[in-house]
Amino acid sequence: MEKNLSELVKISRTVGKNSLLTQGGGGNTSVKSDDGKFMYIKASGTALKDMSSKKGWRRLRLEKVLEIMKDKSTAKLDISAREIEVVRRLRLACDDNVKGQVRPSVESHLHAMLDKFVIHLHPAAVLSYGCAKNGRQELEKLFKDEKFPPLWVGYADPGFMLAMKITKLVGGYQRKFKVKPAILFLEKHGLLISAKSASAALRSIQRVIKKCDSKLVNFKSAKVKRVNQKDINRAKIAIRKATGQKALVHYFFDSDIAAFLRRGDVRELLSFGALTPDELLYANGPAMRVGKNELEKIEEKLCRQVEKGIKGAVAFLVEDTGLFIVGTKQMAPAVLEIVRNSFFIRINAVRLGGISVLSKKQQEFVYNWEADAFRKKIAEG
Repeated sequence: MEKNLSELVKISRTVGKNSLLTQGGGGNTSVKSDDGKFMYIKASGTALKDMSSKKGWRRLRLEKVLEIMKDKSTAKLDISAREIEVVRRLRLACDDNVKGQVRPSVESHLHAMLDKFVIHLHPAAVLSYGCAKNGRQELEKLFKDEKFPPLWVGYADPGFMLAMKITKLVGGYQRKFKVKPAILFLEKHGLLISAKSASAALRSIQRVIKKCDSKLVNFKSAKVKRVNQKDINRAKIAIRKATGQKALVHYFFDSDIAAFLRRGDVRELLSFGALTPDELLYANGPAMRVGKNELEKIEEKLCRQVEKGIKGAVAFLVEDTGLFIVGTKQMAPAVLEIVRNSFFIRINAVRLGGISVLSKKQQEFVYNWEADAFRKKIAEG
């Protein structure tokens, strides 16, 4: 058991320190015991890079986790009752000495059905395909020489419904190829890697990212010009007034942000809705593009979003000035990662057939799913 936990901490910290893989600290990892009775998995609300032998994980009885997926009565519950029941049963599956209200990842059942080592990430390179209309076809071309092809998983609501879909697809994959899939591409969600060893899992991630990157474009180098402090202060005041007098407004400007601002299609790229559950939960969707002469109209634009049933933006890309993010000191860095990666994903998704976003129904589920717990955690730091 000590070895299993040590391996979990190692793979978690290795992938967790790379923001291009995790986006805002998202993703989860797991390791199963050699006898197949237990599974160590990342705890909900813990960043992968912060896991240690003493915190950030739970140990589950694997049989108890798998029973959740076999119980047909759970699937018949309404959404709210179903998600509460799944969380309750995951807590009951815990078998360790961890104290407090630390709970296992709500995606534990995704891990339970795969190989010994499972790493679930949200890499910008993979999401460029996962959020593109022709993404699946492009991935099939890239990985056509694989002995066992990656498994494409069409979008499903996170949590129980995604686990149910993956269970069905993995079953079909095993019947066809006699093995479990090692690479799973999740539409608008991310990447699942499954392997028999930690080293194999980490090598697989590197290989997949390298192959995906080979067909993508990166930001062209852009010089970061000095911005007048008066312009920065003016934008902060306008954003603070529009979003709330007590709101903290953080300012960011670097070569990537400068390069994106100089594109002629910025407004169009940001006109599409939220790409992923992460972008919706962390940033309420894409950054709002604001012209220098439109600062006084931010409140009006936010009101229009609300009228359309869209949560008001918390990130604002101001022409010739930079990126502004509203939120706590703990939340701002995570939102920054999400927004920067969103720029990259949107540019490449257009090249891969066009941008595919979360539908209104999908957005409603994600925002209500664990939004309250998420925001409480951010507020508490």
